[in-house]
Amino acid sequence: MSPSRRFASFAELADYLGTLGLFRMRPELGRLRDVLGRLSPGRPAAAVQIAGTNGKGSTATFIAALAQAHGLRTGLYTSPDFVSFRERIRLDGVPIGESAVVAPANRVMEAGGEKLTYFEFLTALAALVFGGGAGNPVDVAVLETGLGGTWDAVTALPVDMVTYTPIGLDHCRILGDTVTAIARDKAGAIRAGLPVFSAIQPPEAARVLREAAAQNGSALYETGARDSLPPRIRDGAVPLGLAGGHQYANAGLALAVWRRMARDNGWRPCEERETRALATAFIPGRMQFVPASAAYSHPPLLLDGAHNGHGMAALGEALAAEGIAPSAVIFSCLEDKSPAAMAAHLRALATGPVFVPPIKDNPRAMEPETLARAVGLSAVPVRDMAEALAKARDHIASYMAAEVAANPERHPVLVCGSLYMLGDFFALRPDCLEPPPAGV
Repeated sequence: MSPSRRFASFAELADYLGTLGLFRMRPELGRLRDVLGRLSPGRPAAAVQIAGTNGKGSTATFIAALAQAHGLRTGLYTSPDFVSFRERIRLDGVPIGESAVVAPANRVMEAGGEKLTYFEFLTALAALVFGGGAGNPVDVAVLETGLGGTWDAVTALPVDMVTYTPIGLDHCRILGDTVTAIARDKAGAIRAGLPVFSAIQPPEAARVLREAAAQNGSALYETGARDSLPPRIRDGAVPLGLAGGHQYANAGLALAVWRRMARDNGWRPCEERETRALATAFIPGRMQFVPASAAYSHPPLLLDGAHNGHGMAALGEALAAEGIAPSAVIFSCLEDKSPAAMAAHLRALATGPVFVPPIKDNPRAMEPETLARAVGLSAVPVRDMAEALAKARDHIASYMAAEVAANPERHPVLVCGSLYMLGDFFALRPDCLEPPPAGV
Protein backbone atom coordinates (compact mmCIF):
# COMPACT_ATOMS: atom_id res chain seq x y z
CA MET A 1 0.00 0.00 0.00
CA SER A 2 1.45 3.37 -0.97
CA PRO A 3 1.50 6.23 1.54
CA SER A 4 -0.72 8.27 -0.79
CA ARG A 5 -3.55 5.74 -0.66
CA ARG A 6 -6.21 6.36 1.96
CA PHE A 7 -8.43 3.93 3.85
CA ALA A 8 -11.94 4.41 2.53
CA SER A 9 -13.59 2.46 5.34
CA PHE A 10 -13.04 0.74 8.65
CA ALA A 11 -13.11 -2.64 6.88
CA GLU A 12 -10.27 -1.56 4.59
CA LEU A 13 -8.22 -0.42 7.61
CA ALA A 14 -8.86 -3.69 9.45
CA ASP A 15 -7.87 -5.69 6.37
CA TYR A 16 -4.64 -3.73 6.05
CA LEU A 17 -3.71 -4.29 9.70
CA GLY A 18 -4.39 -7.98 9.20
CA THR A 19 -1.61 -8.11 6.60
CA LEU A 20 1.05 -6.73 8.98
CA GLY A 21 1.54 -9.83 11.12
CA LEU A 22 0.55 -9.62 14.76
CA PHE A 23 3.87 -10.71 16.23
CA ARG A 24 6.43 -8.82 14.15
CA MET A 25 8.90 -6.95 16.33
CA ARG A 26 12.23 -5.33 15.56
CA PRO A 27 14.93 -4.01 17.92
CA GLU A 28 14.75 -0.37 16.90
CA LEU A 29 12.34 2.53 17.42
CA GLY A 30 13.69 4.94 14.78
CA ARG A 31 10.93 4.43 12.23
CA LEU A 32 8.19 4.91 14.79
CA ARG A 33 9.87 8.01 16.20
CA ASP A 34 10.12 9.42 12.67
CA VAL A 35 6.39 8.91 12.15
CA LEU A 36 5.56 10.42 15.54
CA GLY A 37 7.74 13.42 14.69
CA ARG A 38 5.76 14.04 11.53
CA LEU A 39 2.43 13.49 13.28
CA SER A 40 3.11 15.81 16.26
CA PRO A 41 0.21 14.04 17.99
CA GLY A 42 -0.05 16.34 20.99
CA ARG A 43 0.55 15.35 24.58
CA PRO A 44 -1.92 14.73 27.41
CA ALA A 45 -1.48 16.53 30.71
CA ALA A 46 -0.33 13.23 32.20
CA ALA A 47 0.86 9.99 30.64
CA VAL A 48 2.10 6.80 32.28
CA GLN A 49 3.68 3.68 30.77
CA ILE A 50 2.91 0.32 32.40
CA ALA A 51 5.56 -2.39 32.03
CA GLY A 52 6.14 -5.73 33.76
CA THR A 53 5.02 -9.30 33.27
CA ASN A 54 1.76 -9.93 35.11
CA GLY A 55 -0.96 -7.46 36.03
CA LYS A 56 -0.19 -4.80 33.41
CA GLY A 57 -3.72 -4.70 32.01
CA SER A 58 -5.33 -4.76 35.45
CA THR A 59 -3.09 -2.01 36.81
CA ALA A 60 -3.65 0.13 33.72
CA THR A 61 -7.40 -0.37 34.05
CA PHE A 62 -7.36 0.70 37.71
CA ILE A 63 -5.35 3.86 36.88
CA ALA A 64 -7.74 4.77 34.06
CA ALA A 65 -10.76 4.17 36.30
CA LEU A 66 -9.28 6.42 39.01
CA ALA A 67 -8.72 9.24 36.53
CA GLN A 68 -12.20 8.87 35.02
CA ALA A 69 -13.83 8.89 38.45
CA HIS A 70 -12.31 12.32 39.01
CA GLY A 71 -13.86 13.71 35.83
CA LEU A 72 -10.75 13.51 33.66
CA ARG A 73 -10.99 12.48 30.01
CA THR A 74 -8.91 9.33 29.85
CA GLY A 75 -7.27 7.28 27.12
CA LEU A 76 -6.37 3.65 27.80
CA TYR A 77 -4.09 1.68 25.46
CA THR A 78 -3.81 -2.06 26.18
CA SER A 79 -3.04 -5.34 24.43
CA PRO A 80 -3.90 -7.81 23.17
CA ASP A 81 -7.40 -7.34 21.83
CA PHE A 82 -9.94 -10.14 21.79
CA VAL A 83 -12.16 -9.43 18.79
CA SER A 84 -11.19 -6.07 17.26
CA PHE A 85 -8.11 -3.86 17.47
CA ARG A 86 -10.48 -1.06 18.55
CA GLU A 87 -10.48 -2.62 22.04
CA ARG A 88 -6.85 -1.56 22.44
CA ILE A 89 -7.67 2.15 22.16
CA ARG A 90 -10.32 3.24 24.66
CA LEU A 91 -11.66 6.70 25.39
CA ASP A 92 -13.27 6.95 28.82
CA GLY A 93 -13.57 3.17 28.87
CA VAL A 94 -15.19 2.82 25.45
CA PRO A 95 -13.37 1.31 22.43
CA ILE A 96 -12.80 3.85 19.71
CA GLY A 97 -15.61 3.75 17.16
CA GLU A 98 -15.24 2.36 13.66
CA SER A 99 -16.14 5.69 12.10
CA ALA A 100 -13.82 7.68 14.38
CA VAL A 101 -10.68 5.62 13.78
CA VAL A 102 -10.38 5.86 9.99
CA ALA A 103 -9.35 9.52 9.69
CA PRO A 104 -6.52 9.32 12.27
CA ALA A 105 -5.34 6.07 10.68
CA ASN A 106 -5.05 7.89 7.36
CA ARG A 107 -2.97 10.56 9.07
CA VAL A 108 -0.63 7.86 10.39
CA MET A 109 -0.25 6.52 6.85
CA GLU A 110 0.45 9.99 5.47
CA ALA A 111 3.19 10.39 8.08
CA GLY A 112 4.96 7.21 6.91
CA GLY A 113 2.88 4.58 8.64
CA GLU A 114 3.36 2.07 5.82
CA LYS A 115 6.82 1.38 7.30
CA LEU A 116 5.47 0.40 10.72
CA THR A 117 4.73 -2.99 12.23
CA TYR A 118 1.26 -3.82 13.53
CA PHE A 119 1.99 -2.78 17.12
CA GLU A 120 3.93 0.30 16.04
CA PHE A 121 1.04 1.42 13.83
CA LEU A 122 -1.50 1.01 16.62
CA THR A 123 0.79 2.79 19.09
CA ALA A 124 1.11 5.77 16.74
CA LEU A 125 -2.65 5.67 16.19
CA ALA A 126 -3.30 5.66 19.95
CA ALA A 127 -0.92 8.59 20.45
CA LEU A 128 -2.72 10.57 17.77
CA VAL A 129 -6.19 9.73 19.10
CA PHE A 130 -5.24 10.59 22.67
CA GLY A 131 -3.68 13.83 21.45
CA GLY A 132 -6.95 14.92 19.86
CA GLY A 133 -6.82 13.20 16.47
CA ALA A 134 -10.36 11.79 16.88
CA GLY A 135 -11.98 14.61 18.86
CA ASN A 136 -10.99 16.25 22.12
CA PRO A 137 -7.57 15.32 23.55
CA VAL A 138 -7.47 13.29 26.73
CA ASP A 139 -6.25 14.59 30.06
CA VAL A 140 -4.65 11.28 31.04
CA ALA A 141 -3.11 8.58 28.84
CA VAL A 142 -2.45 5.14 30.33
CA LEU A 143 -0.20 3.11 28.02
CA GLU A 144 0.40 -0.61 28.50
CA THR A 145 3.70 -1.98 27.18
CA GLY A 146 3.22 -4.80 24.70
CA LEU A 147 6.43 -6.79 25.13
CA GLY A 148 9.59 -6.02 27.08
CA GLY A 149 10.55 -2.37 27.39
CA THR A 150 13.73 -1.40 25.58
CA TRP A 151 12.33 -1.85 22.07
CA ASP A 152 8.62 -1.79 22.79
CA ALA A 153 6.73 0.75 20.72
CA VAL A 154 5.20 2.41 23.78
CA THR A 155 8.71 3.36 24.92
CA ALA A 156 8.85 5.73 21.93
CA LEU A 157 6.03 7.83 23.40
CA PRO A 158 6.64 10.69 25.86
CA VAL A 159 5.40 9.88 29.36
CA ASP A 160 5.66 11.40 32.81
CA MET A 161 6.36 8.20 34.75
CA VAL A 162 6.96 4.48 34.25
CA THR A 163 5.28 1.78 36.32
CA TYR A 164 6.32 -1.85 36.81
CA THR A 165 4.04 -4.69 37.76
CA PRO A 166 5.73 -7.92 38.96
CA ILE A 167 8.39 -9.23 36.57
CA GLY A 168 8.78 -12.95 35.89
CA LEU A 169 9.62 -15.40 33.14
CA ASP A 170 7.78 -14.45 29.98
CA HIS A 171 8.54 -14.29 26.24
CA CYS A 172 11.73 -16.19 27.05
CA ARG A 173 12.68 -16.71 23.41
CA ILE A 174 12.74 -12.96 22.86
CA LEU A 175 13.67 -11.37 26.19
CA GLY A 176 15.93 -13.99 27.77
CA ASP A 177 15.60 -17.11 29.90
CA THR A 178 16.24 -15.60 33.34
CA VAL A 179 14.33 -13.05 35.41
CA THR A 180 17.46 -10.87 35.43
CA ALA A 181 17.68 -10.80 31.62
CA ILE A 182 13.98 -10.10 31.26
CA ALA A 183 14.13 -7.33 33.87
CA ARG A 184 17.03 -5.70 32.02
CA ASP A 185 15.00 -5.53 28.84
CA LYS A 186 11.96 -4.17 30.64
CA ALA A 187 14.11 -1.64 32.51
CA GLY A 188 14.89 -0.08 29.12
CA ALA A 189 11.57 1.78 29.41
CA ILE A 190 12.93 3.96 32.25
CA ARG A 191 13.49 7.56 31.09
CA ALA A 192 16.05 9.97 32.48
CA GLY A 193 14.79 11.81 35.53
CA LEU A 194 11.24 10.44 35.42
CA PRO A 195 9.79 8.75 38.51
CA VAL A 196 9.47 4.97 38.52
CA PHE A 197 6.81 3.11 40.49
CA SER A 198 7.21 -0.61 41.09
CA ALA A 199 5.27 -3.41 42.69
CA ILE A 200 7.17 -5.73 45.02
CA GLN A 201 9.55 -7.63 42.75
CA PRO A 202 11.60 -10.84 42.90
CA PRO A 203 15.04 -9.92 44.29
CA GLU A 204 16.83 -10.18 40.96
CA ALA A 205 14.26 -7.99 39.18
CA ALA A 206 14.27 -5.45 42.02
CA ARG A 207 18.05 -5.18 41.79
CA VAL A 208 17.93 -4.50 38.04
CA LEU A 209 15.23 -1.83 38.38
CA ARG A 210 17.09 -0.07 41.21
CA GLU A 211 20.30 0.00 39.17
CA ALA A 212 18.53 1.28 36.05
CA ALA A 213 16.69 3.96 38.02
CA ALA A 214 19.94 5.12 39.63
CA GLN A 215 21.72 5.24 36.27
CA ASN A 216 18.90 7.40 34.85
CA GLY A 217 18.66 9.69 37.86
CA SER A 218 15.11 8.50 38.44
CA ALA A 219 13.43 8.18 41.83
CA LEU A 220 12.13 4.63 42.40
CA TYR A 221 9.08 4.03 44.59
CA GLU A 222 8.33 0.45 45.61
CA THR A 223 4.66 0.38 46.46
CA GLY A 224 1.39 -1.52 46.16
CA ALA A 225 0.72 -2.45 49.79
CA ARG A 226 -2.91 -3.19 50.60
CA ASP A 227 -2.82 -0.88 53.63
CA SER A 228 -2.45 2.11 51.27
CA LEU A 229 -5.92 1.53 49.79
CA PRO A 230 -9.05 3.43 50.86
CA PRO A 231 -10.35 1.94 54.13
CA ARG A 232 -13.49 0.26 52.76
CA ILE A 233 -11.50 -1.36 49.95
CA ARG A 234 -8.61 -2.31 52.24
CA ASP A 235 -10.91 -3.95 54.80
CA GLY A 236 -12.97 -5.81 52.23
CA ALA A 237 -16.23 -3.98 52.98
CA VAL A 238 -16.27 -2.92 49.32
CA PRO A 239 -14.83 -5.52 46.93
CA LEU A 240 -12.51 -4.60 44.11
CA GLY A 241 -14.00 -4.58 40.66
CA LEU A 242 -11.37 -7.13 39.60
CA ALA A 243 -11.52 -10.36 41.59
CA GLY A 244 -8.60 -12.16 43.22
CA GLY A 245 -6.32 -11.39 46.12
CA HIS A 246 -3.45 -10.43 43.79
CA GLN A 247 -5.54 -7.50 42.54
CA TYR A 248 -5.05 -5.62 45.81
CA ALA A 249 -1.37 -5.18 44.94
CA ASN A 250 -2.32 -3.98 41.44
CA ALA A 251 -4.85 -1.57 42.92
CA GLY A 252 -2.32 -0.25 45.46
CA LEU A 253 0.24 0.33 42.71
CA ALA A 254 -2.37 2.08 40.56
CA LEU A 255 -3.45 4.29 43.45
CA ALA A 256 0.12 5.41 44.13
CA VAL A 257 0.55 6.32 40.45
CA TRP A 258 -2.77 8.17 40.34
CA ARG A 259 -1.98 10.20 43.46
CA ARG A 260 1.43 11.23 42.09
CA MET A 261 -0.21 12.16 38.81
CA ALA A 262 -2.83 14.20 40.65
CA ARG A 263 -0.21 15.96 42.77
CA ASP A 264 1.87 16.91 39.75
CA ASN A 265 -1.15 18.36 37.92
CA GLY A 266 -3.00 20.06 40.76
CA TRP A 267 -5.89 17.57 40.72
CA ARG A 268 -7.49 16.87 44.10
CA PRO A 269 -7.95 13.15 44.90
CA CYS A 270 -11.22 12.21 46.60
CA GLU A 271 -11.32 9.06 48.73
CA GLU A 272 -14.96 8.38 47.88
CA ARG A 273 -14.24 8.60 44.14
CA GLU A 274 -11.13 6.44 44.54
CA THR A 275 -13.21 3.81 46.32
CA ARG A 276 -15.86 3.86 43.61
CA ALA A 277 -13.26 3.64 40.85
CA LEU A 278 -11.47 0.65 42.35
CA ALA A 279 -14.80 -1.08 43.02
CA THR A 280 -16.14 -0.66 39.50
CA ALA A 281 -13.01 -1.12 37.36
CA PHE A 282 -13.54 -3.76 34.69
CA ILE A 283 -11.34 -5.54 32.21
CA PRO A 284 -12.46 -8.72 30.41
CA GLY A 285 -10.89 -12.05 31.24
CA ARG A 286 -9.59 -11.40 34.74
CA MET A 287 -11.40 -13.77 37.13
CA GLN A 288 -14.52 -12.95 35.11
CA PHE A 289 -17.57 -15.05 35.94
CA VAL A 290 -19.92 -15.75 33.04
CA PRO A 291 -23.24 -17.40 33.96
CA ALA A 292 -24.44 -20.48 32.11
CA SER A 293 -26.22 -19.66 28.88
CA ALA A 294 -28.88 -21.77 27.20
CA ALA A 295 -28.75 -19.47 24.18
CA TYR A 296 -25.02 -20.08 23.73
CA SER A 297 -25.18 -23.62 25.11
CA HIS A 298 -22.33 -23.35 27.63
CA PRO A 299 -22.04 -24.01 31.40
CA PRO A 300 -21.02 -21.39 33.99
CA LEU A 301 -17.51 -20.17 33.23
CA LEU A 302 -14.66 -18.41 34.97
CA LEU A 303 -12.38 -16.64 32.49
CA ASP A 304 -8.87 -15.70 33.53
CA GLY A 305 -5.93 -14.34 31.56
CA ALA A 306 -3.25 -16.26 33.50
CA HIS A 307 -0.72 -16.97 30.76
CA ASN A 308 2.54 -17.96 32.47
CA GLY A 309 3.75 -19.77 35.59
CA HIS A 310 3.54 -16.71 37.83
CA GLY A 311 0.02 -15.95 36.65
CA MET A 312 -1.12 -19.54 37.10
CA ALA A 313 0.26 -19.57 40.65
CA ALA A 314 -1.66 -16.36 41.46
CA LEU A 315 -4.78 -17.86 39.91
CA GLY A 316 -4.45 -20.96 42.07
CA GLU A 317 -4.16 -18.85 45.21
CA ALA A 318 -7.18 -16.78 44.19
CA LEU A 319 -9.31 -19.87 43.55
CA ALA A 320 -8.34 -21.37 46.90
CA ALA A 321 -9.11 -18.13 48.74
CA GLU A 322 -12.55 -17.94 47.12
CA GLY A 323 -13.31 -21.65 47.65
CA ILE A 324 -13.68 -22.25 43.92
CA ALA A 325 -13.26 -25.82 42.69
CA PRO A 326 -13.53 -25.85 38.89
CA SER A 327 -15.75 -28.56 37.46
CA ALA A 328 -13.50 -28.73 34.37
CA VAL A 329 -10.81 -26.65 32.68
CA ILE A 330 -10.38 -25.33 29.15
CA PHE A 331 -6.69 -24.62 28.68
CA SER A 332 -4.27 -23.69 25.94
CA CYS A 333 -1.09 -21.63 25.80
CA LEU A 334 1.68 -20.24 23.61
CA GLU A 335 4.98 -22.02 23.08
CA ASP A 336 7.07 -19.19 24.55
CA LYS A 337 5.19 -19.10 27.87
CA SER A 338 7.03 -21.90 29.74
CA PRO A 339 4.25 -24.43 29.12
CA ALA A 340 5.86 -27.01 31.42
CA ALA A 341 5.63 -24.63 34.38
CA MET A 342 2.07 -23.74 33.46
CA ALA A 343 1.11 -27.41 33.18
CA ALA A 344 2.53 -28.07 36.64
CA HIS A 345 0.30 -25.37 38.14
CA LEU A 346 -2.65 -26.59 36.10
CA ARG A 347 -2.33 -30.07 37.53
CA ALA A 348 -2.82 -28.57 40.99
CA LEU A 349 -5.96 -26.74 39.85
CA ALA A 350 -7.71 -29.38 37.78
CA THR A 351 -9.64 -32.12 39.52
CA GLY A 352 -11.82 -32.77 36.46
CA PRO A 353 -11.06 -33.05 32.75
CA VAL A 354 -8.92 -30.54 30.87
CA PHE A 355 -10.05 -29.73 27.34
CA VAL A 356 -7.29 -28.37 25.10
CA PRO A 357 -8.37 -26.42 21.99
CA PRO A 358 -6.07 -24.80 19.44
CA ILE A 359 -5.71 -21.03 19.51
CA LYS A 360 -7.13 -19.77 16.25
CA ASP A 361 -4.79 -18.05 13.76
CA ASN A 362 -1.86 -17.87 16.16
CA PRO A 363 1.51 -19.19 14.96
CA ARG A 364 2.93 -19.17 18.50
CA ALA A 365 0.25 -21.49 19.89
CA MET A 366 1.06 -25.04 20.95
CA GLU A 367 -0.59 -27.91 19.13
CA PRO A 368 -3.43 -29.31 21.28
CA GLU A 369 -2.13 -32.87 21.09
CA THR A 370 1.36 -31.85 22.23
CA LEU A 371 0.02 -29.69 25.04
CA ALA A 372 -2.42 -32.37 26.19
CA ARG A 373 0.48 -34.82 26.58
CA ALA A 374 2.39 -32.25 28.63
CA VAL A 375 -0.60 -31.63 30.89
CA GLY A 376 -1.32 -35.33 31.43
CA LEU A 377 -4.23 -36.07 33.73
CA SER A 378 -7.36 -36.40 31.64
CA ALA A 379 -6.36 -33.74 29.15
CA VAL A 380 -8.29 -34.06 25.91
CA PRO A 381 -7.39 -32.23 22.66
CA VAL A 382 -10.43 -30.75 20.89
CA ARG A 383 -11.06 -29.07 17.55
CA ASP A 384 -11.91 -25.56 18.75
CA MET A 385 -13.37 -23.46 21.56
CA ALA A 386 -16.94 -24.38 20.66
CA GLU A 387 -16.18 -28.09 21.05
CA ALA A 388 -14.36 -27.45 24.33
CA LEU A 389 -17.43 -25.65 25.70
CA ALA A 390 -19.73 -28.43 24.51
CA LYS A 391 -17.61 -31.17 26.07
CA ALA A 392 -17.38 -29.25 29.35
CA ARG A 393 -21.17 -28.86 29.35
CA ASP A 394 -21.66 -32.59 28.69
CA HIS A 395 -19.19 -33.52 31.44
CA ILE A 396 -21.13 -31.45 33.98
CA ALA A 397 -24.46 -32.90 32.85
CA SER A 398 -23.11 -36.44 33.29
CA TYR A 399 -21.14 -36.14 36.51
CA MET A 400 -21.96 -33.08 38.61
CA ALA A 401 -25.14 -31.44 37.35
CA ALA A 402 -26.63 -31.04 40.84
CA GLU A 403 -23.48 -29.53 42.36
CA VAL A 404 -23.04 -26.99 39.58
CA ALA A 405 -26.74 -26.09 39.51
CA ALA A 406 -26.71 -25.51 43.27
CA ASN A 407 -23.55 -23.39 43.29
CA PRO A 408 -22.41 -22.36 39.80
CA GLU A 409 -19.92 -19.76 41.07
CA ARG A 410 -18.16 -22.39 43.16
CA HIS A 411 -17.96 -24.96 40.33
CA PRO A 412 -17.51 -23.07 37.05
CA VAL A 413 -15.54 -24.32 34.08
CA LEU A 414 -12.20 -22.52 34.29
CA VAL A 415 -10.96 -21.07 30.97
CA CYS A 416 -7.31 -20.00 31.22
CA GLY A 417 -3.81 -20.20 29.76
CA SER A 418 -3.78 -17.48 27.12
CA LEU A 419 -5.44 -14.14 26.50
CA TYR A 420 -5.46 -15.11 22.84
CA MET A 421 -7.46 -18.24 23.65
CA LEU A 422 -9.93 -16.09 25.57
CA GLY A 423 -10.26 -14.17 22.33
CA ASP A 424 -11.69 -17.31 20.75
CA PHE A 425 -14.35 -17.35 23.48
CA PHE A 426 -15.13 -13.66 23.13
CA ALA A 427 -15.55 -14.15 19.39
CA LEU A 428 -18.47 -16.42 20.36
CA ARG A 429 -19.68 -14.11 23.16
CA PRO A 430 -18.68 -10.52 22.28
CA ASP A 431 -21.30 -9.25 24.74
CA CYS A 432 -19.02 -10.46 27.57
CA LEU A 433 -16.36 -7.93 26.62
CA GLU A 434 -18.28 -5.19 28.43
CA PRO A 435 -19.15 -5.03 32.14
CA PRO A 436 -22.46 -6.57 33.19
CA PRO A 437 -25.28 -4.15 34.00
CA ALA A 438 -25.18 -2.76 37.52
CA GLY A 439 -26.61 -5.18 40.02
CA VAL A 440 -26.12 -8.26 37.85
